Amino acid sequence: MAGPGFSQGLSQRQTQSLVLAPQLRQSLKILQVAAMDLRTVIQEELQANPTLEEMPMEGISIDRETSEEHSTTSNNNEEDAQSGRDEMDFSQDKEFEILTKLDQDWRDYMANAGGNQPRTSEDDEKRQHFFDSLVSVTSLQEHLMSQAEMADVDEPTLEAMRYLVGSLDDRGFLTQSVSDIALQMGLPLDAVQSAHALLKTCDPPGIGALDLKECLSLQLVSKGRGDSLSARIVRNHFPLLIRRRIPDIARRAGASLEDVQLAIEEIGTLDPAPGRRFADDSNRVVTPDVTVERDGDIWKIDLNNDYIPRLRISNTYKDMIAKGSLSRQEREYLRERIRSGRFLINSIDQRQQTIERITREIIKVQEEFFNEGVSKLRPLTMTQIADTVGVHETTVSRAIANKYIRTPHGVFEFKFFFTPGYQSDGGASVSNTSVKEMINDLITVEDRSRPYSDQELVAKLQGKGIKIARRTVAKYREELGILPSNLRREYA
Repeated sequence: MAGPGFSQGLSQRQTQSLVLAPQLRQSLKILQVAAMDLRTVIQEELQANPTLEEMPMEGISIDRETSEEHSTTSNNNEEDAQSGRDEMDFSQDKEFEILTKLDQDWRDYMANAGGNQPRTSEDDEKRQHFFDSLVSVTSLQEHLMSQAEMADVDEPTLEAMRYLVGSLDDRGFLTQSVSDIALQMGLPLDAVQSAHALLKTCDPPGIGALDLKECLSLQLVSKGRGDSLSARIVRNHFPLLIRRRIPDIARRAGASLEDVQLAIEEIGTLDPAPGRRFADDSNRVVTPDVTVERDGDIWKIDLNNDYIPRLRISNTYKDMIAKGSLSRQEREYLRERIRSGRFLINSIDQRQQTIERITREIIKVQEEFFNEGVSKLRPLTMTQIADTVGVHETTVSRAIANKYIRTPHGVFEFKFFFTPGYQSDGGASVSNTSVKEMINDLITVEDRSRPYSDQELVAKLQGKGIKIARRTVAKYREELGILPSNLRREYA
């Protein structure tokens, strides 16, 4: 008994997986697009699925009764009843289990379809995720990953590469250090370092840099100009370069003014933001997906539904099936379209609820930020939120990709709230972003005739209970665009 039953279960699950693969892709697409882009995705589905219709503006909510209605009409004949029993259960009390189930089905499908490929099904799921996530730079991600997969690297390096390309900003720069990324994502540091080295060799040149200085240096190296005067100026005299202190550069580089001027002209031909050439619209207006406001003693979460059409299954097509006047092929086509429509409706509803739940958990952790501002931002990882919400961390990553939240302190990317940090002497957690804010505040009020050195900044932070290395302070200062103390000093 156990043997045949087990085989039958495997066969049924494989069949469901083959059906779910395109629906999973659709669900992930809906989850990860921004509010303004969601309407376009839905309109495409409306055009492709005749059984879907948009409710008029006075419609109050997404049609939640289509499953019950269709089940009732299907019972008019035995064949329809059997079809109803075969349909998957998308009841509303299981909405937050949908992605978990779909992820499992997707893994099972890839395990069955993978043949003798060396990747595991979990690797393929991650690969799919990182290609589909962060849609604002999807084309850049695809371009970079296609190069990475052609390189002779091991799987840990390739996995780390997927995280790195998902961490690039619109300029093509990494917004976090390699060590921070390794810490936050739980990846081996050597794998992330190898992936970063690989990323910096990819096209377009300059991609993966941590700052503008490194970006320009990488481009000169790619041109075979790594030993040129231009490259030496970028590497050794960048603070003077950005201030165009040509005489000082010439003196320190041991070059003529004319040669320095020519070198600066060459530097001026480089691309300061190589990632932007892949952006669909680098000047697009940011529309927050969520607004968080204080309402008395509680924080009120308001999701942006302005761009989300309200959908329902058309009664016309349900009635056509119920009348029994259609051929078997026509009935099967309409049933499949209705199933697809229901899945779309549930996916949209789950998208909104998932974003709301993630937002609520962010508020719980970052309440001091919402009350007081950036200086109170606490360390937070996607794994923490995933564990609390009850989903996989890749679901959190998809849900926050390319989305913004309006707070009392401005509009921020959701990713802004996820950052590693430090433990203060008093036991409080302090995020990297808050530490940067402290450094900026200290330098803002310093005596310009005697600016703080990096080591003095370390001492000041230790006085606030933050233990931090001097090289880390220097890195944060550079990320803030602040010059070293010898270049900040003002003489009377």
